[in-house]
Order: sequence, then C-alpha cells, then structure tokens
Amino acid sequence: MAYDPKSLDPASFIDHDEAMASMAHARANATETRTIRAILDKARDAKGLQHREAALLLACADPEIRGEIRQLAAEIKLRFYGRRIVLFAPLYLSNYCINGCIYCPYHSTNKHIARKKLTQAEIEAETIALQDMGHKRLAIEAGEDPKNNPLEYILESIATIYGVHHANGAIRRVNVNIAATTVEDYRRLRDAGIGTYILFQETYNRKSYERQHPRGPKHDYDWHTGAMDRAMRGGIDDVGLGALFGLEDPLYELTAMLMHAEHLEAVFGVGPHTISVPRIKPADGIDPASFPHAVDDETFAHLCACIRLAVPYTGMIISTRESRQVRANVLECGISQISGASRTSVGGYVEREKENTSQFEVSDQRSLDEVVDWLIGLGHIPSFCTACYREGRTGDRFMSLCKSGQIQNCCQPNALLTLKEYLEDYAAPDTRRNGSALIEAELGRVPSEHVREIAKKRLAEIGAGKRDFRF
Repeated sequence: MAYDPKSLDPASFIDHDEAMASMAHARANATETRTIRAILDKARDAKGLQHREAALLLACADPEIRGEIRQLAAEIKLRFYGRRIVLFAPLYLSNYCINGCIYCPYHSTNKHIARKKLTQAEIEAETIALQDMGHKRLAIEAGEDPKNNPLEYILESIATIYGVHHANGAIRRVNVNIAATTVEDYRRLRDAGIGTYILFQETYNRKSYERQHPRGPKHDYDWHTGAMDRAMRGGIDDVGLGALFGLEDPLYELTAMLMHAEHLEAVFGVGPHTISVPRIKPADGIDPASFPHAVDDETFAHLCACIRLAVPYTGMIISTRESRQVRANVLECGISQISGASRTSVGGYVEREKENTSQFEVSDQRSLDEVVDWLIGLGHIPSFCTACYREGRTGDRFMSLCKSGQIQNCCQPNALLTLKEYLEDYAAPDTRRNGSALIEAELGRVPSEHVREIAKKRLAEIGAGKRDFRF
C-alpha cells in the first residue's frame, strides 16, 4: 500500500514501507553534508519539513551540524512562541484500566498497584490544591475502563473542575488525555469545553504496537491511530500527538509521527496543536532497561530539535518525567510547554503518594513556584495563559495567526498578565521580585504600541485586585 497522507486508512497514511524507506534513506545519507545543509536552509524559512527530511537530520551524527540544528530550533521557537513557556499539571482521575499495555503499571493484570477512582468531592479537593499552587490549565488522565471510567464520568469531572472557584483560583482550561473513542463522544467532549484532546500513539510501528498492547481495546492499531480524525470530525480543533520514546527505534517514531501530522494537515487543513515527547520511565513492575530502544539524553535533545524544525508552529510538551537538567536542555531545543509540581498518582495532590497509584516516577520534584522562578532565571516567561481557547483562536484560526506572526500581539501580553496574576496571588517573595522585573523588561517586546499600553493598564489593575484579563 502506497503512502497517501490524504487517505483515511491508517495503513496508508502511516505506511510502514514508506517509514522503512525513509529510515534507510536517512541512514544512507547521514554523512552527506551538502544534502543536510540544504535541508537546514529550507528549515530556516520556518515553513516546516517533510518526514524524510526530518529523518535525515535526526540520523546525522556530526556534532557541528547537530549544534546548528539545535541553534536553529531555538531561533524558530523564539520566532513563533517568543520566550513564553506555558505551564500545566496533569490530574489523574482513575487508574482502573482493562488494557494490557506492557509499559504501563495500570495494565489490567497488575495486582500490586492500588486501584482508585476519584469521587467528585475528591476531584474538587484536588482542583483546589492545584488552584492553590497557581495552576490554570490541567490535563486530565484516566485509564480505559468503560465500567469504572465511562465518558459520563469524564464529563461530570470536567464540569466539577470548571465549577471550582477558590480564592482567586480557577482552572480555565481542561485538556483531556483519555482513550480513543467515537465521533459522537468527541462531540460531547467538545461541548464540555475541553481544550486539546491528547492521545499518544505510544509506538507507530504496527507490529511493535500490537506486541506492546496484547489485550484490551487499545490492541486495535487502526482504531487508536484513527482517533485524531474522529476527534476533528467531532469538532475538536486542537489535537495533540505523541510517541513514548523507548518502545521502538526513535527514527521510526519521528518519521511516522510526522507522517501522522502530514495526514492531519492534508485532510483537515491543520496539523497537531501539540506534540509530546515522553520517554519510558521506571514504574511499578516496569524497568526501562528491558526495552531495547532507549533514547539517551543527547539524542533526546537532538530529537526535540528535529521535531521543532519539522513542525515550527506546533506546541511541544515535556513533562516532569524528565529531570531538571534534561528539561533545561530541551527548553533550548524548541519546547514550549512544561508541567510543574506534577503528581502521577490518583489523588496525589491532596494525599501525596499515600497509596501506590502512580503511573510513573516523577524526576522533577520541585514545587510550582520553584519551577516558575527557575524559568524566570533562565530568561523564559512562565505563562498560565488560556486565552486562545476561550477566544476561539483554535485549529486553523490559531495556526494562521501563528504563521503570520500576529499571535505575538496576543500571546506576549497574555503571558505577562497571567504571570502577574501568579506573582500577586501565589509567588514567594523572591519569585515575585524576579518576575516583576521580567514583566517590566518584556513589556517593551510587545510589537504593537497600542496593545502594549493596554497591557500596562491591565497589569496595574491586576495589582489592584482585578483578574482574568485577556487579549
């Protein structure tokens, strides 16, 4: 079957033969400096790269060229996203699951892990705990279990989260990472006001995928891979892709994931809103050393840079799976969103690991305030902005503004306004002082003088007690 990005058949838009041919081409030409530099020249136009071009960059081992790739990735990230780094936290609702994924401790035959599902009262308590940190954006997670975690439970939980207003806190956007479902269910999620629908492919290699998912509904590769098409047909404009690096050859995963992005662009006119880059990590009964395709830190940073060059407009996410040092490294390779003060256990923000319900180990254990101050010290702007979702700047509308550069007149001031809210309501004294100095310096980088003056006025109003301004 030939590769066809416009096809609705996963076997055609994630064509295995094309992925293998792309890998072979990349490895055969990995030392062809002239060819690689021609691809870099194309990448400088920030129009994106095709999957074969990005694969060749990933295969290149020349330290000098790899350095150029990382530098260009940093420049392109600045061009579209500025110094902003969006912050979020995951909220685990339930770890009941009927799948058999061998890389995840939630698999149905694991008898060591405590099973738990939050009540709506417990979800409210978790939400308050997250609001008290300063979070405004959550990604809710739940295992696949139609009996324990039906869509009705997810929808009720979303309503509960949006309904909690504690002190100056409010969760303004809920992103959703749940199992593949139907077009009608995606419509119901859209109507519930979700932000991005996120679903990791785990591995794009069909045979490997079926081995990794020996039982349960997730075993169906085509159903899982077609989820983003159904979500977009259900009216969800923003979808987020991701592979779990370590399950399969990273060159294959990069190639196929970009084929998936090309498919979404070809069929719906807009590619993924985000791409996540998790690596397999230790968990209950899970030893990363038992997986043969581990990605070391240097390769991981190079991988992130190649993704940024391939999809310059797409948000890139890294979680607290990674250490402080690794996160610092990849922030310079194109990452635009990170989690902070995450708990991967069910009820972990209130109970703090009282029971063994975690999905994986968290490497970066710092508080949200420590992460915010760290970002400021690195020269980034911590952002809690959710304005684009609430102003309808999603899907192709967001991408058109991003590609034209006009989004800077929205995102830059919105980031500063939400940072100001955080500093007023939650920050430690040192963080408040450092953040205030950053806001003063960054105001001058807002392109429009008119917008800049409005931002100054609104910053003063936030200092006087008002909240939730947005451009």
